[in-house]
Amino acid sequence: MDSIIFDLDGTLWNPLEVSVAVWNKVLADNGVDEQLSKDDLRGIMGMQADQVGEKLFPHLSKAQCEKLTEESSELECVYLRKQGGQLYEGVERVLEHLSQKYNLYIVSNCQEGYIESFYEYHGLDPHFVDFENPGRTGLSKGENIQLIMERNDVAKAVYVGDTKGDHEAAKMAGLPFVYAAYGFGEVDEFDYVIEGFEELLALFE
Repeated sequence: MDSIIFDLDGTLWNPLEVSVAVWNKVLADNGVDEQLSKDDLRGIMGMQADQVGEKLFPHLSKAQCEKLTEESSELECVYLRKQGGQLYEGVERVLEHLSQKYNLYIVSNCQEGYIESFYEYHGLDPHFVDFENPGRTGLSKGENIQLIMERNDVAKAVYVGDTKGDHEAAKMAGLPFVYAAYGFGEVDEFDYVIEGFEELLALFE
């Protein structure tokens, strides 16, 4: 194995504190008389942007959903650049160690600018070779994994994520799947499982 490809939300960090504040500000600014909770947002983790509005606001029109999602996506990047999210325990130390032996990548179902915000606030970009997301490509997570592998001549990799969608993407790309059981999703099928991020050190030694 020469590479490890990571999901972001629920795998490297927990952004829910910021995400809830952003969504509720956007809802209030648009005159939508409801507020979201962290549990509401846990339910959309791993989804692409066009699925988010439909899941959160099935009673609103497609145009309204698109407007709310677009505004929230833009504001979320601004907030995260300023205050970041909550890194899972050991992320900085483990990434530094793994990057000495493997090429590291991020493929996440997020908007353009989101991974850059993660990099900018937490200063972790030196550990990663490349990243991709549907906000830039319009592709599915599985296709973006394949794109990363082709672009960087990745011969053998694993994908680390926390949702069923992550497992499906890894399967589509033909990669073993490491389930981050501490994250947001519940996954029944996986090749490996970790209960904490630091367990990756023992798994890949």
